[in-house]
Amino acid sequence: MVNQKYLDKAEVLIEALPYIRRFNRKIIVVKYGGSAMVDEQLKKDVIKDVCLLKLVGFKPIIVHGGGKEISRWVGKVGMEPRFVNGLRVTDADTMEVAEMVLNKVNKELVSLIQSLDIKAVGISGKDGGLLNVEKKYSNGEDIGFVGNVKKVNPKILMDLLDKDFLPVVCPIGMDDEFQTYNINADDAACAIAKAVNAEKLAFLTDIEGVYRDPEDPASLISELYVRDAKTLIENGNVGGGMIPKLQNCIDAIEEGVSRVHILDGRIPHCLLLEIFTNKGIGTAILRKTEEKYYHDEH
Repeated sequence: MVNQKYLDKAEVLIEALPYIRRFNRKIIVVKYGGSAMVDEQLKKDVIKDVCLLKLVGFKPIIVHGGGKEISRWVGKVGMEPRFVNGLRVTDADTMEVAEMVLNKVNKELVSLIQSLDIKAVGISGKDGGLLNVEKKYSNGEDIGFVGNVKKVNPKILMDLLDKDFLPVVCPIGMDDEFQTYNINADDAACAIAKAVNAEKLAFLTDIEGVYRDPEDPASLISELYVRDAKTLIENGNVGGGMIPKLQNCIDAIEEGVSRVHILDGRIPHCLLLEIFTNKGIGTAILRKTEEKYYHDEH
């Protein structure tokens, strides 16, 4: 008699088959941040997931953050972090540290991917003029060298994908005068996903997804149309930190990304569970014309 464990594995593969077929040769942008970047085991799990996506036919692009690591190094060199309206003020010295730290994180991720025998290339938004930015203000206040993405030139990414590389992007860009700016990684991932016409954009976060009621863990929403996401924001049903993330998701979908996923990066293999299973585990946000495709098992 065949061991049930092996039969279960076969079932998982069969369940994944339609998703693998549907997304073959499609681009997926993964915004990688939060606890999944700090915990070594979670970091390995995420990278394994992305490598598996590549091996089954996806064309993944990773856009990573590094806020916690930047804060650690700012403290190490004896600088006092300063915040305005909850946003880090990035003066010239902080910008220097941020760029060094983000490039260090970038190459660590490349090393991890290469160790799994996948070809990866780490770049910043400066390379190939990928991310052109303008200075960002917070409610009219100057927060230093923090940029809004103004324009994306995706040629370097498309060239790397065509040559079978997995691009790993750190969110640093330049303005028209070639001044360096730090960019919010969510904003960078969103802008890149739009520019490459990604089929999917996945945000790895430290929350399970979007809740109908933030106080009730049982109210997690598996799939959400854009119009309903807008209603949640207007009604004040989502927590403050989720609003810019949800707005990014809406913008991405309105500019051509088919589906955006908000996932809890603290759950091992959350990417695979969300993309390749009928139930999913996070929140998928989709445009009106997209079919819902998660179904309860009967």
